[in-house]
Amino acid sequence: MKKILITLSLIVALATNTTAQLNILKNQFKQNLQQDEITRSYVTPVKIIWQSDTEGKQVINPEVLLTHFDGQLSTSGAGMCMLRSDDNKQASVLLDFGTELYGGIEIAAAIRGEKKPIKVRVRLGESVSEAMSDAIDNSRPGMQSATNEHSLRDFTLEIPWLGTVEIGNSGFRFVRIDLLDKEVELPLRAVRAIARYRDIPYLGSFKSSDERLNKIWETGAYTVHLNMQDYLWDGIKRDRLVWVGDMHPEVMTINSVFGDNEVVRKSLDFARDTTPLPGWMNGISSYSLWWIILHRDYYLHQGDMAYLKAQQSYLKKLIPQITSRVSGGKENLDGGRFLDWPTAENEAVIHSGLQALTLLTMEAGADIATWLGDQELKNLCANTAKALKKHAPSDQGNKQAAALLSLVNLIPSKKAADVILKDGANDFATFYGYYMLEALAKAGKYQEAMDIISDYWGAMLDLGATTFWENFVYAERVNATRIDQLSISDKFDIHADGGAHCYIGLRGSLCHGWASGPTSWLTAHVLGIKVMEPGSKVIQIRPNLGNLQYAEGTYPTPYGIIKVKHVKQANGKVTSEIEAPDEIKIIR
Repeated sequence: MKKILITLSLIVALATNTTAQLNILKNQFKQNLQQDEITRSYVTPVKIIWQSDTEGKQVINPEVLLTHFDGQLSTSGAGMCMLRSDDNKQASVLLDFGTELYGGIEIAAAIRGEKKPIKVRVRLGESVSEAMSDAIDNSRPGMQSATNEHSLRDFTLEIPWLGTVEIGNSGFRFVRIDLLDKEVELPLRAVRAIARYRDIPYLGSFKSSDERLNKIWETGAYTVHLNMQDYLWDGIKRDRLVWVGDMHPEVMTINSVFGDNEVVRKSLDFARDTTPLPGWMNGISSYSLWWIILHRDYYLHQGDMAYLKAQQSYLKKLIPQITSRVSGGKENLDGGRFLDWPTAENEAVIHSGLQALTLLTMEAGADIATWLGDQELKNLCANTAKALKKHAPSDQGNKQAAALLSLVNLIPSKKAADVILKDGANDFATFYGYYMLEALAKAGKYQEAMDIISDYWGAMLDLGATTFWENFVYAERVNATRIDQLSISDKFDIHADGGAHCYIGLRGSLCHGWASGPTSWLTAHVLGIKVMEPGSKVIQIRPNLGNLQYAEGTYPTPYGIIKVKHVKQANGKVTSEIEAPDEIKIIR
């Protein structure tokens, strides 16, 4: 009796003590236990896009797949979706989960007469075209890129009798199920997505009189949220890697939406620890530059001095490595010389961009050295910056180069704005579009920037996007098929027919964090929230409404949430309501 009471006491203690539970588990698995920090949730599809049979012969009662399922099968086989394949026709169904997500799927098979497993094919897709494609389709160049690289999206598996099976993970919105075995019946109760995400609150917000801008802000935030998995990824289908350059727009979005999150530190440290010097992060010299800029911006917003000090020894070796590649005031970086994909084959533009980016890095390094009290490092950065300022290369009439050169004052901001605004959203880019917007803000072109955001990022929404894409060529929107529709022969398939470089056709990622720039830009320049001193201790709030009638939102800081509301009066003057934690000094 005493032993039973002790056991019951232990159970009660474990039920109320998560730490004790985890310790017991670790003991059971001899410390080989790593707790998953990612939440799993089940998602029911919202629509059947297509089915192979509409006469009720091969596909029967498919609408049951759109109904709620609590995860528990029963011994009743009534009311199921039934798939039947024969020599004449294969049973297939294409499901739409309504929004992009990261994870896998669960297939729940009901009771049937024969107990042996039944073979099915599952295809995941970020677009309808991808979900309907084979891994290789030589009839169309874009279709050849519907690969199983990085994450499986096309696979065959066996479905149990009266049981469930889970498969994945990848980034997807659409799922096609094909019954491969013939002359059998497969009763299905559910096909659910298993969404994996960090269960964190959206602390930042943005709302204005322009619903299109509101939706763009939210879509950028959601795009980055999906990529906040075990590490901060570039994309959830491809590459699912820590690309340091991609991280800068993502971290700026995280600062604006989620505030401090450990995935940022974890990913920055991963890049450092997997790049012994004199290597370049990801093999790309500019990505090591971005790592330094990221630390400056991260400390400015979050103010974690202990974390910044932990980078000092690496910085004291990396920065001299960079300065040794500056000669006569010109950058001469080796390794992969890269800005973004649209400029990847233009060496003159790459030099102009890297010259500006190296200067931006030295300015960031000087800030970091000042905060660390490292006078030697500060002098090295300041002297190199002074030399770099003596060489101002041409912007080459290129929007990426003009943006970067403007941000470090190597060309006048008005000149950069003229280049960036030429032909509107044409020649904008998903990654460096963020820096183009920043350059427009520096030139005071706030309304023009909002127009570009509405045109360029809004066009992705018009084409069915629920997250922003790795690549988007603005001109390709004309006569294009939406990603949530079946491909039409006389229309441009925006996913399968476009793309270049590493993102040809369906290999292109439709959820890529580097495309989230408008989210942090709208917060910084329309709400007007700009961090002035480390740790967000001093924040300037100067709204720029342009044609908007009002804009309001919230912003996360280490001390709590800032709330702002800006309203344009009849005389054009903007009145502002601001609530901020007492620890923060607000400059109007």
